[in-house]
Amino acid sequence: MTVPFDYRAPATLADALALLRDHGEEAKPLAGGQSLVPLLALRLARPAVLVDLNRLDELRAIRREGDALVVGALVRHRALERGDGVLAACPLLQEAAALIGNVRVRTLGTIGGSLAHADPAAEWPAVVRALDGVVLVRGPAGDRAIPAGDFFVGALVTALRPGELIVGVRLPVLGPGAGGAVEEFSRRAGDFAIVAAVAVVELAPDGTVARARVSLAGAGSIPQRLPETEAALAGRRPDPETLRGAASRASAIEPEGDAHASAAYRRHLARVLTARALARAAAVAARRGAA
Repeated sequence: MTVPFDYRAPATLADALALLRDHGEEAKPLAGGQSLVPLLALRLARPAVLVDLNRLDELRAIRREGDALVVGALVRHRALERGDGVLAACPLLQEAAALIGNVRVRTLGTIGGSLAHADPAAEWPAVVRALDGVVLVRGPAGDRAIPAGDFFVGALVTALRPGELIVGVRLPVLGPGAGGAVEEFSRRAGDFAIVAAVAVVELAPDGTVARARVSLAGAGSIPQRLPETEAALAGRRPDPETLRGAASRASAIEPEGDAHASAAYRRHLARVLTARALARAAAVAARRGAA
C-alpha cells in the first residue's frame, strides 16, 4: 500500500517555517532521514507534507561564541566525529559521534534530527544533558533557548511546539581542568546502546572535583541525570574508591525492562558504565589540567 505525500524542499529557513506553520501536524521536517525514513517505510509516520531541510545551509554553521560552541541542527554526525576546526574544542562530541550507528548513518544523520527524535537510547540527548547544553529553537513565536533538562519530555517527545524547528544547540567548551567520556554497552557495534553513561568532570587546582555531571541513555524515557552521584564527588579526590562509591548510587534509577534487557541488568550496567566514564573523564581532566 502506498501512502502519498507532498514533497517540499524550501530554500530558506523562513520558507520551511512557513510550510510547517501552514500545514500544522500534517507536515514533517526531514533532516538526515535516519529516524524518519524508517518510520515512513513502516507506515508509522504518514505526513501529508514532507519538508526537506537539506537546502538550508544556514543550519550547517558551527561557531565559537566565547566559552560556548554553537552547532547548527544540520551538522552531520560524521563532521562531529572528525572534529575539524572549532569542533576540536569539544572532544566529547568526537567520542560520542563515533559510537553512532555505522559510517552511512553518521554521514547522513544530523545532531538536530537526533535531538528532535529524542530516542531514549540515543547518544546526543545524553551528551547534551550531561553538558548542560541548550537547544535553540525557532518557530511562529520567534526564537527560544530551551535547557536540555527541559527539552526532553518523554520517549520520542520533546518540548517543541507546533511549527517549531531545532536550529542548533549551544554547548559549553570545557576548560583546561575538565574532561569528558562516554561509555556504552550494546549487543552489536553500531546498535543503540542498552545503557550509555556520559560523564563530565571538572577538577579544582588542588585536584579535587569541583563539579561532576553524569547522564545516562537507555535507563529511562529521557536522559537521566544522576544528582546523587554528582554530589558524592564534589570536593573529593577522584580516586578509584571514591569514583566507585559515587557510581554505585546509579543503581537507584528505576528503568523498565524490555526485550533487550531486564530492569535489573540496566541498573547493573548503569553502575558499571558510570564508574568507567567517571574514571576516564577524571583522567582526561587531570591530563588537561597538567598540560
